[in-house]
Amino acid sequence: MLALNEITKSFGRVQALKGVSINVDVGEVVGLVGENGAGKSTLMKILNGIHQPDCGSIEINGAAETLRGPRDAAAKGIGMVFQEQSLIPNISVAENIFIGNESQFVKFGRIDWKAMGNAAIRQLDKVGLKIDPRTTTSTLTFMQRQMVELAKVLTLEEAVDGNLCILLDEPTSVLEQAEIDILFDVIRKLRERAGIIFISHRLDEVIEIADTIYVMKDGVVVERLPKTEATPDSIHHLMVGREATGSYYKQDESRPPSKTVALSVQKASKALAFSQISFDVHEGEVLALVGTEGAGSEPLIRSFFGLERIHLGKVSYRGEDITNILPGKAVAAGIGYVPRERKIEGIVEDMSVQENICLPLGGRLTRFGLFDFPAIAKKTNELIAKLRIKTPDGSALCANLSGGNQQKVVLSKWYRTGARLFLLDHPTRGLDVGAKEDVYALIREMCAAGAAVVLIADTLEEALGLAHTIIVLKDGKQTACFDNTGPTSITPLDLIPHMV
Repeated sequence: MLALNEITKSFGRVQALKGVSINVDVGEVVGLVGENGAGKSTLMKILNGIHQPDCGSIEINGAAETLRGPRDAAAKGIGMVFQEQSLIPNISVAENIFIGNESQFVKFGRIDWKAMGNAAIRQLDKVGLKIDPRTTTSTLTFMQRQMVELAKVLTLEEAVDGNLCILLDEPTSVLEQAEIDILFDVIRKLRERAGIIFISHRLDEVIEIADTIYVMKDGVVVERLPKTEATPDSIHHLMVGREATGSYYKQDESRPPSKTVALSVQKASKALAFSQISFDVHEGEVLALVGTEGAGSEPLIRSFFGLERIHLGKVSYRGEDITNILPGKAVAAGIGYVPRERKIEGIVEDMSVQENICLPLGGRLTRFGLFDFPAIAKKTNELIAKLRIKTPDGSALCANLSGGNQQKVVLSKWYRTGARLFLLDHPTRGLDVGAKEDVYALIREMCAAGAAVVLIADTLEEALGLAHTIIVLKDGKQTACFDNTGPTSITPLDLIPHMV
């Protein structure tokens, strides 16, 4: 149904794709895996008409096609769920679902909003999302927006008569297991008339849902594996070029925390978000907050950086009251925050890697009132090497990096400041298995140097692998606290009853 033949694409000095060829048949789920910067998202954007290939060809049902944009791609049956989301925040859910296709609801020159709302409800039902289609999109959680993104793509089922090709770029990165199950059910139903390309760094998910797996590395396809021959270890080796280490979460590098309290939270409460939360985080400690979406972890961690207000209670950092501190003062105090939505709050895309890494430092990089550019470049290059950020050099624009490499830039930014308290909200979201190992090693290194870490992990396994202490939240309340350093191993099954 779909064939990509020798696709090549460059962005300035960054060569993203080097002669990539992939075939997709009707009823087939093709898994696409690779390290951050391997070229997966670029390939999908070419298929969606966002980018044009420098050379190579695309065939749909045996005919050569030029995809001139997302609307053209959609008319030919190609739809995409984006890793970084493509919804417009200040319009309604229904308007987002049918944006560009409103004409079907126009009567006598005006939009029939009721008809659009009813049609949106039918699309939302496909992904199990029960929300009012009139809701402003910006008020939804990140997870809800991801499901709206999927519902938007599924409008192709009614809009296109022929076969479909659905592109799913990291669709599960922020979903809970219940939503992942719904997504996989949708994929299985779509197979009757669609070919699907599924990108994920969760290798077990790829092996579960895909029929064929293409492994990419440095812009080329290095292997095509049938499902029966694929294992997480074999894919990891093809992606990264080395075997998975025995201690994936670097537990062998973990050290007992100090007795010195870095962050103290005393009965912190915020209306409609969290209530009566109390705990201490010590120097050298990783404390993980776990819970389902909406449990209160994200507004709580943001409040420590001054991005959310606490209505009652007190927060202290190294003995100083930082309740409702301003973000600028939090940075000056040595607090770093890695947000969940890196493109909105983590980076400035039109600035270089070097400029992004140095953003929080300000005057600390000057000499005699002028920026010390040689020293800045030297330190930036050290961080690029340390975290294996795929970029030609520090002067490359962040906009031209893959999502995972952008995430590494955000981490480098706070590591560069010498922060002593790190607030990490899904720091490994969108990272491949090799890059995750680099981040885990960095977290262990920060703790060994006496820093404290408050973590919202990507998975329960990640929280258990990294944390010394685990706090469970449910409906904004603290329901359990686990010491993860004892002789008895804690499992996800110990946590889940306190979460749901």
